[in-house]
Amino acid sequence: MAGASRGIGRTVALALAEAGAAVAVAARTEREDRLPGTIHDVAGQITAAGGKAIAVRCDVTSEESVDSAVAAAVAEFGGVDILIANAGVLWLGPVESTPLKRWQLCLDVNLTGVFLVTKAVIPLMRARGGGSLVAVTTTGTGMTDKGANAYWVSKAAVERLYLGLAADLRADNIAVNCLSPSRVVLTEGWRANGGGQRIPDEMIEPPEAMARAAVLLAGQDAGGITGTVQRSESPAPAP
Repeated sequence: MAGASRGIGRTVALALAEAGAAVAVAARTEREDRLPGTIHDVAGQITAAGGKAIAVRCDVTSEESVDSAVAAAVAEFGGVDILIANAGVLWLGPVESTPLKRWQLCLDVNLTGVFLVTKAVIPLMRARGGGSLVAVTTTGTGMTDKGANAYWVSKAAVERLYLGLAADLRADNIAVNCLSPSRVVLTEGWRANGGGQRIPDEMIEPPEAMARAAVLLAGQDAGGITGTVQRSESPAPAP
């Protein structure tokens, strides 16, 4: 579970553990910084409730860090059956005022990070006869009437990556899906970096909606739901 120290990732990790999964809680955050939540907090909450979890530091922009985190999960649990690629950074500013470093950070974390963690676990799932890959994206990928920003661009690229992978990995019995909130989830990251946007109450959804949908997708293989972009509040099989 990449990006699991807080927000949507934390909620999904807890839900997967409650559903019976052993969870490698992976993120960079080992100590609280300007935002609350650490991988140790989440793993500790899972084990305190009787579940199985380990905290694994992982910087998804580093192939070495990703490979080390995956190796730690395999050493602890024997393999990998599910990947939830949730690590992300938010930047919603207009293109003309976006610093290059912010643009690059969105691509490095939100797109290249998904590529690296996915690349690392595919051989492991293939060896186990199947699995489920889930990348967290955003409804903003289709909101072209709302303009452009680095966050939406990076997430749109992830959707193209995963839709193509679904076809590539069907013969290996690996389900590949994207999952986005149907509405806005007011995570710690959103509150800190959402540009001060005021979100009407009716446009807010609880993170538990994402957790329920993620558990559903985590249970799929290529014979079930695959090759889709799902919305949290209305998950549905491919036509």
